[in-house]
Amino acid sequence: MAGGAFVSAGTGKEYPGKITLYVFLTCIVAACGGLIFGYDIGISGGVTAMTPFLQKFFPKVYRQESGADSTNQYCKFDSVPLTLFTSSLYLAALVASFFASAVTKIFGRKVSMFVGGIVFLGGAAINGAAQNVAMLIIGRIMLGIGVGFSNQSVPLYLSEMAPYKFRGALNICFQLMITIGILCANLVNYGTDKIESGQGWRVSLGLAGVPALIITVGALFLPDTPNSIIGRNKPEEARKHLQRIRGPVNIDEEFNDLVAASDESKMVENPWRNLLQRRYRPHLCMAILIPFFQQLTGINVVMFYAPVLFKTIGFGNNASLMSAVITGLVNVFATFAAIFIVDKKGRRFLFLEGGCQMFIFQVLVGVLIWIKFGTDGIAVIPKGYAILVVFCICMFVAGFAWSWGPLGWLVPSEIFPLEIRSAAQSINVSVNMLFTFIIAQVFLSMLCHMKFGLFFFFGGFVFIMTVFVYFFIPETKGIPIEEMSQVWKQHWYWGKFIPEDGHVEMAKPAKTVA
Repeated sequence: MAGGAFVSAGTGKEYPGKITLYVFLTCIVAACGGLIFGYDIGISGGVTAMTPFLQKFFPKVYRQESGADSTNQYCKFDSVPLTLFTSSLYLAALVASFFASAVTKIFGRKVSMFVGGIVFLGGAAINGAAQNVAMLIIGRIMLGIGVGFSNQSVPLYLSEMAPYKFRGALNICFQLMITIGILCANLVNYGTDKIESGQGWRVSLGLAGVPALIITVGALFLPDTPNSIIGRNKPEEARKHLQRIRGPVNIDEEFNDLVAASDESKMVENPWRNLLQRRYRPHLCMAILIPFFQQLTGINVVMFYAPVLFKTIGFGNNASLMSAVITGLVNVFATFAAIFIVDKKGRRFLFLEGGCQMFIFQVLVGVLIWIKFGTDGIAVIPKGYAILVVFCICMFVAGFAWSWGPLGWLVPSEIFPLEIRSAAQSINVSVNMLFTFIIAQVFLSMLCHMKFGLFFFFGGFVFIMTVFVYFFIPETKGIPIEEMSQVWKQHWYWGKFIPEDGHVEMAKPAKTVA
């Protein structure tokens, strides 16, 4: 049996230290980097559902949406320029993540956050003042650069700052901020859609500057992580900082492991080339497959096209925006649940339960749309039926929000050895952004051509990824981040890639720094 996936992950290392107020506050401020990503995911779909925005920038889509050119509900929003407006951000984030990797490693995590916030702020200003599609795209590209930098640095920052027993909960704060950003965007869209001048879309796009300002100012006051400080050859400063964030406990063992990991990482001249070595095969596979599967759940279809999706299946404009607010609320509360469960039940429990839940309700959404709209896409949806559709979508969102949503960022950020951490995280972010871009670019066209079958398409991937988790993702709960190699070595499949001397014991007799 493939039971090696369930092997106890204990390593015998138990570093002292609890969540101090200092750690909690710094992690909350850093996690605010998720606000810019979440706000953008939520704002795009709402703005593209606003009539004045479509009339000004995408008149062809407006004619389709109003029924002048087509009555097929599936194809109302099928437009390459419209999807490019949404998806250009993710392509820019993909490219930016490679540059962010070098910045994060050389200058530290907080500098990368600051750069991301500044560039995002500029993009928000351009979008809010946009006069043509070109300005919209330029603004979106700048937003993407900001997202690329923040998504590269924030998960690493949280995993490195947190005491290992609480790493899951503190790291999920990043996903929590993403969900809060989405909810805030949905609420803003619902309010600005009522502005009579027709300029509400400018307010929605311009307010992206608020979360950007939060992370930009916050980054100025954040300390860097001990791992990053040691990597920049400042061990004395790192020891003092580690003592501050862990409180009045003995930090010698943890500090010695950090120094040993840093010494080993400095022997690696090219982390990108090293990622291709056999010993890093499990890490490379996870850096690619976890973000790939996260996007193939279909969640971003629901979140950044929620108002468009609800409008497509027959909701009025205000009703579609309100339904997006409801799914946003479910997203936030389910992520809160993950924070309390992840370090108790573990990562695998949430992956497997969430995967089963997503599969069931995504298939149900497809069936409900199939029954009502068939293949011609022409129908009027009654109120009770609409409520049932929204309920199923909310259950799907909840399943994602306490599984693949937070764990898709948490697990990659905690499994990479220090010597490849920035490079591997860059691959994780870039793959995430690549498939977010692809899904955003082709979704409306796929909906037009595949119709209700699109939900079965994503449901099939959810089934595949749940099976993948069952056999290939080990439990990482309660493992010190520099001791994670033990988990891979004990795994029924990945263990054969880890050599006997492959980073198993990090704490060698210490170099003690006074």
